Amino acid sequence: MFLLSLDNDELRFPPVDLASPEGLLAVGGDLRSERLLTAYRHGIFPWYSDDQPILWWSPDPRAVFFPDRIHISRSLRKTLRRGRFTITMDTSFKDVISACAETGLRRGAKGTWITTEMQQAYIDLHRKGYAHSVEVWENGELAGGLYGLSLGRAFFGESMFHRRTDASKVALVALSRQAQAWGFLFIDAQVSSDHILRLGAVEIRRTRFMELLARALESPTRIGPWTLDERLMDRTRGKQ
Repeated sequence: MFLLSLDNDELRFPPVDLASPEGLLAVGGDLRSERLLTAYRHGIFPWYSDDQPILWWSPDPRAVFFPDRIHISRSLRKTLRRGRFTITMDTSFKDVISACAETGLRRGAKGTWITTEMQQAYIDLHRKGYAHSVEVWENGELAGGLYGLSLGRAFFGESMFHRRTDASKVALVALSRQAQAWGFLFIDAQVSSDHILRLGAVEIRRTRFMELLARALESPTRIGPWTLDERLMDRTRGKQ
C-alpha cells in the first residue's frame, strides 16, 4: 500500500477510499487547527502514540451513535434518576482532556495516544469554538466526562473517562440528548469496541458515513461555548 506523506504546507488529504484495510490513510503533517478541521470534514482523524509520527485514519466500517438510539441500561437509568451527578458543558475542557489522557496511562499502557501535542491541538480548537467537553460532577469534583469536536450537525467524539461508576455514560447520555435536540445526525465514535456497542453504537460502511457527513456539513456549525439544556436531562430522569 502506498502511504501518502503529508507536507506541512499542504492541507490536502488523499481520498478516503485509498486507506489501508485497517483505515490508515496518511502520515505526517501537523496538528494545526486548519488541518484538523479539514481532516474531520473529510472523514479523517489523527491517532498515534508518542513514539510515532502523526497517523491519519478513516476506518471502514465506522462506529457511530445515532443520538436517539443511545442504549440506557436499567442500572444506568437508576443512576440518572438518583440525580447524584451534576452535568455541564464546556466549563473544564482542559481538565477533561487531561483526565482522558491520564486514564490511558493508569490502565498500564506504555503511553497515551492523547499526547501533549494532541492535547494542545484540541485545546486550541476549543478556544476557537469547535471542540467541546461534557463534564460530570459529584460533590464538586470531576467524576467523568468526554470531549470531541463539532462541525455542522456532526459531533466527533474523541475520548471519555470516569472516576465514578457510570459517570462517562452519563456524559454520553447528556451529549446525545443535547445533540438530538439540536438535530445532529450522528456522534462519531470512530473505531468499534464491545464497550461502545453495548452503549448503542452501530457500525456503518464508510460510504454511508461519508454520505451522512456530507449532509451534516450542509448546516452551520455551532461555534462557541455550549450549554446543556437541563430540561432534556430532567425528562431523561423521568421528571417533568
